[in-house]
Amino acid sequence: MPTIAPSYIYSFFALIAVSSILITSFGAYATTLRNVPEIGQLNSLLRYVATMGCELATLVETTNSTSKVILELPSRIGAKRFWMRLANDSRKAWVEGALGTIHEGSPTNQVYLRTAVAVLGNYSSEYGPAVLECFMNGSTITLHLGLWREDP
Repeated sequence: MPTIAPSYIYSFFALIAVSSILITSFGAYATTLRNVPEIGQLNSLLRYVATMGCELATLVETTNSTSKVILELPSRIGAKRFWMRLANDSRKAWVEGALGTIHEGSPTNQVYLRTAVAVLGNYSSEYGPAVLECFMNGSTITLHLGLWREDP
């Protein structure tokens, strides 16, 4: 008779272990399902910024002027903040970004610019609207992404 009680206790602990594994798995799956549309929205915003950058670069190259556009970007995607920055190497330029706060790690998404430009700047959604500015720096077209501030 004493061996029956430990058998029930072992079964109870096994049931708790399996239940906790299942609950954790379903929670991770629900989080993944929630993140898929948010990543899609972030990609749309990155494509929007890249498109506006190419348009500004074409305008500045054609008119040899300075151009600035204020970008209406949401403050959050879902319930998360996001960040983006302009980056380049010797041959290409791109807009990269991720959900969360800005960091120096690898971004989760990148959209390449179709125009050869020098780029700089970053933007975090927690601080307000973004501004994209394009100007000639000698013979190089430079694109700058930053936080928009009203002129005094």
